[in-house]
Amino acid sequence: MRRVAKRISETPAKSFGMYERAARAEAAGLQPIRMEFGRPFADTPEHIKQAAIDAIRAGHVHYSDPAGLPELREAAAAKLRERNRLPGVTADDILVTNGMSHAAFITFMALLDPDDEVILLAPYYPQHLGKIELTGGRPVVVDLDAANGYRIDNAAIAAAITPRTRAILLVNPANPTGRVYTEAELRGLADLAIAHDLVVVSDEIYEDVIFDGLPHVSIGALENMADRTVSMYAFTKSHAMDGWRIGYLAAPKWLLPALMKVSTNDITHVNTFIQYGAKAAIEGPQEVLDHLLAEDREKRDFTVASLNQMPGVRCASPQATTFAFPDVSALGIPSQELAEMILDKAGVAVEAGRFHGEAGEGHLRISFGSVSMPELENAMQRLARFFNAL
Repeated sequence: MRRVAKRISETPAKSFGMYERAARAEAAGLQPIRMEFGRPFADTPEHIKQAAIDAIRAGHVHYSDPAGLPELREAAAAKLRERNRLPGVTADDILVTNGMSHAAFITFMALLDPDDEVILLAPYYPQHLGKIELTGGRPVVVDLDAANGYRIDNAAIAAAITPRTRAILLVNPANPTGRVYTEAELRGLADLAIAHDLVVVSDEIYEDVIFDGLPHVSIGALENMADRTVSMYAFTKSHAMDGWRIGYLAAPKWLLPALMKVSTNDITHVNTFIQYGAKAAIEGPQEVLDHLLAEDREKRDFTVASLNQMPGVRCASPQATTFAFPDVSALGIPSQELAEMILDKAGVAVEAGRFHGEAGEGHLRISFGSVSMPELENAMQRLARFFNAL
């Protein structure tokens, strides 16, 4: 019988939100300013490119270790011990992945049986939902309150836990809100995970894109969490390596064989020579990160100041990430409708807050990190004209 699997036909189609509409507008010959998705504008630092080029020239073009190059895993483990304070992590606890998406997918594949539940905090990063659903799991959304600064609400999370709950998905720093969760918030979440014997799947892709000197705390570093946390990282945002498709995870020893089983059946191993570029990203000059972060901070400050001068728009300054998440609820226009109006009338592509769950309604997500400063200035001028004309 010619049919697709139920895991495909009976789950929602993957949506890229306003990306698809903006891409169609671009294909039609229009030139929208693309601020609807999190592609870094910056180029990959030269020393990282050179490391990959040198690896190709040195003949590192064949199969490599299924878990990732040992020297890359050693470098990642050292970084996690020193910077993230993950206790006792070694190269044997690391699995190199095809970016954050691959890390999340194989984790859910290894953890979830049909109808197992995963708690997500909303506004959420929507691309994780489809991964949970494809494994047969069920996303359970817990809304965080904008009026409370999107603080972790442990009472609401506790109320959502059922006998089917298997894991809590944490994105820290948070996309789209730009929140950096405090150690106290994470401790409360960790206590819930321990009390209910849950795994925490921690997406920390924005760990290096944090402003104003705020600290990043990895939940896996907290007491009694090392054996129940999968900590996931990628070079996508911090090192402008989105097209490289490389990341890594650290997982408990009881889970690593299952993760390896999924990954080796899925991809065998990550592209060999790009792993040398990733190693250079970890071990190379970290001043590069300071430069990229300074550019993003300048764009953040300009974006927030500009948005707060527009009628009907209120924008808190994000603590991290490359997104502003302005509140446009005063306009009384559904966020999807408003995003489409902005694309059609102003020629700026932004994302609807509703794309990030019901808790995101009344907001827009604007990626200031995806454009140059001149483009950003142009976009803010267009948005000012649009909102003033409403």
